[in-house]
Amino acid sequence: MSVHVIDEAKRCLQCKNPRCRQGCPINTNIPEMIRLFKEDQLMEAATMLFENNPLSVVCSLVCNHEQQCQGHCVRGIKETPVHISAIENYISDSCFDRLVLEKAPDNGKRVAIIGAGPAGITIALCLSMKGYRITIFEGNAKIGGVLRYGIPEFRLPKSILDRYEKRMRDMGIQFRMNFTIGGAVSIQDLLDDGYSSVFIGTGAWRPKRMHIPGETFGNVCYGINYLKDPAAYNLGDTVRVIGAGNSAMDVARTAIRHGVRNVYIYSVTPQPVASEEEVSLAKLDGAEFIFGKTAVEIREDGIIEAEVAQTEDGRFEPVAGTEQFQPASHVIICISQVPKDKLINRDHELKATGRGTLVTDEQGETTMEGVFASGDVVTGAKTVVEAVRRSKEIARVMDEYMSNS
Repeated sequence: MSVHVIDEAKRCLQCKNPRCRQGCPINTNIPEMIRLFKEDQLMEAATMLFENNPLSVVCSLVCNHEQQCQGHCVRGIKETPVHISAIENYISDSCFDRLVLEKAPDNGKRVAIIGAGPAGITIALCLSMKGYRITIFEGNAKIGGVLRYGIPEFRLPKSILDRYEKRMRDMGIQFRMNFTIGGAVSIQDLLDDGYSSVFIGTGAWRPKRMHIPGETFGNVCYGINYLKDPAAYNLGDTVRVIGAGNSAMDVARTAIRHGVRNVYIYSVTPQPVASEEEVSLAKLDGAEFIFGKTAVEIREDGIIEAEVAQTEDGRFEPVAGTEQFQPASHVIICISQVPKDKLINRDHELKATGRGTLVTDEQGETTMEGVFASGDVVTGAKTVVEAVRRSKEIARVMDEYMSNS
């Protein structure tokens, strides 16, 4: 790997108008990163990356690089683009545990963070560095949210998230694990206890349903539930995955790694919505794609599939008369997720959109004063880097809010 990234760094043209940086959702200064790397200033490069993106180690592995930084590399016009993600990962990963994180003095103000996913981790790191006392409330036993429970180990090693937790604890950040806000304790209880503000980063964990017959049968599960604990499922030999986003690719590749012999991925569109790289890897692992079709009914021994046609408003509807039975031992529905409604049912000042996402203003403040939110709970299921970018902005807004209150 070291020789590879050195060779890749030498290929960088150090463009005066770096298209790679423009393609990065969080505006990483890629030319400067590579310059520092080539000049043996590894720690300086890692510090710059962390300050710009606290989840640089993670994003260098899970971002859709072919459509972002690497997809904009000028070398990619006539040849192979510089493998920017490999360089970033080498720098961030090798230096993460050695980074010197200088915190501001304790300012005496406390912040409650609900959810330890990418948004919550970002907010916690940003505000802890500014001297706030942070308590994170997490419903699971480990931090990471969708990073841990929605992305397979072969794409994102869980040891990386364990390293983040250690660093956060070393910074004085406190955790209440296996504890869900919205049950016995409400957001108002947190404010009454003296927290200066609250951040919600609970993600999107409620699967979208297809609303077709047989969806409740025992040979059916939802992708987000399967990825959380694949070992809990006995899928049999033939699995049909309904949906063709990146999560569907993760589901298919995970199922194959757990012994499923035949995996079929259904895409209503001629080209899957997943990234080209993830589609290629799913094919390489052995998954087969079925285009222009979907399931219209689930049976205990398979599905009824049908061809689809796009309507004038852009929706895809089954074509009557094209139904066919296809055998399957298990069906995994993977057509996105929306946030759960536990918080808004407990704290009625919080308002949600028709899609179930939290209503926030341009500054990220919810309809409950002093309570902010970002990530999938606001946008629906989106990318990790987008959650980090927005959460950095909201951390700044929360700091201003608490400084003036």
